[in-house]
Amino acid sequence: MEIDILIDTLTNCLIYAETGEECDTEYRFVARTITKEDAADLMAVGWKFDWSIPHKNGYEVYELLLEGGDEVQGMIALKHIHEQYYTHVDIVEAAPFNVGRNGKYKGVGAHLFAIACKLSWDAGNEGYVQFTAKTDLVEHYKKMLNAKCLDWHTLYIDSYGAVALINSNFAHKF
Repeated sequence: MEIDILIDTLTNCLIYAETGEECDTEYRFVARTITKEDAADLMAVGWKFDWSIPHKNGYEVYELLLEGGDEVQGMIALKHIHEQYYTHVDIVEAAPFNVGRNGKYKGVGAHLFAIACKLSWDAGNEGYVQFTAKTDLVEHYKKMLNAKCLDWHTLYIDSYGAVALINSNFAHKF
């Protein structure tokens, strides 16, 4: 799937857009399988992607939350490709209320990629993350995530980029 999330800012927390307040984050693994019905419920409230598909295809799904909160700020689907030492990201999506210039919180996209980089390190893939970007966002991801090109729209974040993302998004925790 082509990734099309906007990376609006790099910060060690989410920023409440209305006040500029910094809000600490946490993430959690979605242990239960997301069903077609669950995905339809998400789409009914504005999520764009069918989140049942990544689970069917063997991807792990993680939710980004405010620390101590239960409202999902964004989700990411990823799979560790151990034999090739990278983690593949299939879908990255901010919650509908965090999308665009009028989004409630800033920093969601970068946090989701930082989660992927951290999980890649934890899985023994040295932070390498690979994903397919929408063509018009390739340069944006190269600039904001320090991503590099494999081809015209397949990108990867290497160990150096991963460390930078992890440090800028989780500095208050590690």
